Amino acid sequence: MNATLIRSAYTPIIYEGGDCVVALLDAEHQVLGQSAGLPIFLGNLETCTRATEERFGRAVWHPGDVWILNDSYLGGTHLNDITIFGPVFVEAGTDAEQLVGFTASRAHWIDVGSKDPGGSMDSTSIFQEGLRLGPQRLVVGGVEQEGLVDIIATNVRFPYPTLGDMRAMVACITMGEKRLQEVVERFGLDVLLAARDEIFRQTEALERAVIAAIPDGVYSAEGVLDNDGVTLDAPVPIRLDVTVRGETIDFDVTRSADQQTGPVNCGVAQAVSALRVGYKLLVSPDLPGNGGSFRTMTAQVREGSVLGAVAPAACQWYFSHLGLLIDLVAKALAPAVPDRVAGASFGDSMIVLTAGNDPRTGRDYVTLEATVGGWGAWEGSDGETALINNVNGSLKDLPVEVLETRYPMRISEYRVRPDSGGAGRFRGGDGVVREYEMLTDCTVSLWFERSQQPAWGLFGGQDAVGPDVVVNPGRPDERRVLKVNGMRLSAGDVLRCSTGGGGGYGPAAERDPARVRENVLDGHLTPAGARDQFGLDTTA
Repeated sequence: MNATLIRSAYTPIIYEGGDCVVALLDAEHQVLGQSAGLPIFLGNLETCTRATEERFGRAVWHPGDVWILNDSYLGGTHLNDITIFGPVFVEAGTDAEQLVGFTASRAHWIDVGSKDPGGSMDSTSIFQEGLRLGPQRLVVGGVEQEGLVDIIATNVRFPYPTLGDMRAMVACITMGEKRLQEVVERFGLDVLLAARDEIFRQTEALERAVIAAIPDGVYSAEGVLDNDGVTLDAPVPIRLDVTVRGETIDFDVTRSADQQTGPVNCGVAQAVSALRVGYKLLVSPDLPGNGGSFRTMTAQVREGSVLGAVAPAACQWYFSHLGLLIDLVAKALAPAVPDRVAGASFGDSMIVLTAGNDPRTGRDYVTLEATVGGWGAWEGSDGETALINNVNGSLKDLPVEVLETRYPMRISEYRVRPDSGGAGRFRGGDGVVREYEMLTDCTVSLWFERSQQPAWGLFGGQDAVGPDVVVNPGRPDERRVLKVNGMRLSAGDVLRCSTGGGGGYGPAAERDPARVRENVLDGHLTPAGARDQFGLDTTA
């Protein structure tokens, strides 16, 4: 399914970046399997099929139908993330077919008709963020619905690649339908269900055993977002309380901030997904997610909060507090499971969005990319450098060659940002520096986070360096900005984006001096950084 989607997609954010995920569900909407994709989609693809069934009833499913949904409050994320799904039937006797499961895919569409191309950094209502679709039939009995397709095509800025991505997603779930039918045909439905039940049982038993080994108690942590993108001087607090009792664990985020004016809000399903990611990183990171996962976990989310937003809250950049929440799970549980946790990561997607007209083709364009940074160190290892954040999983940064070929820009610098990881017995990973030279007039929108609270260290490890974005560095009109919507740049202007590092682990004084010298040689530390952070003169 995943290969079909990526090979068939029309836009680089899918076929190069991999901003997508696919899943197989059983007839009760439980996960049979899900691609690596974006971890933040963990546990909410099935929310879309459940919401559809709750709205229309069980009888709504028919062979050959394909559904579409992107509503942020019904299991979607932001409106650009489109979920396409359909039922899977097999023959069950004379003139009868039996529902055996669902196939589902989610992928980022480059534009869904928001007030600004690609998405707005300053939206204050869901109605500014583009076309919003509740569950609707896109294909009925194998026939594409021209009316709905026309609505989509006339409400997005780039209909040709958008419809190409849409049909790639349909092909993806059709492939999943075919393969699941083949499994049932080969082994029989009874065997398939028995295997499912046993896999779910084993998964649940493993997770219960891990939770039971954590000392009972209430563990808490809190952090802040810089702001909501609109009120730039008001941090947004996120608070987490974790209760461990026997074989069960509960995550409570009800003390977090109320929903915000700017687009940092999300629905309950997304908050639960983030908590599931944080849980899984500590409890069963090597085990694929399935319907047996999370049976020992509960979550409490307050409706009307930034993590349980209600309409018409803006949700375009819903992921910032979710990445923070994942790190807070580790921070809260660090005293109980010190050998399982890591310092905080750079945390956010650090979005760069450019839009304009390409003089080479005369066509409008929009490009959006998530950038990479440093992850936190842990007992036994330094943090990873230049890795996508924990919300985005296997998503990739766009290659320089793709950006320069498809869009009117030049990447004049792309390198590791030395000294950005937090010092410690184990160093946090480093961020990167990526510099863009614009070859035509354009607009740039930015969403960079974690400057007020860069990635923290654990057990004496130091905090990392936060992000920094400079327009026209070294020129008279040099200026710094982290969040901006539709900033106008001219041909020849330069945008230098520096992402943050990850937090350190353990006291810096305990780091092996030989490793400090190696870091200077490999470019992760400057001689000045080695002296300031570790008290070591590597020039002697």
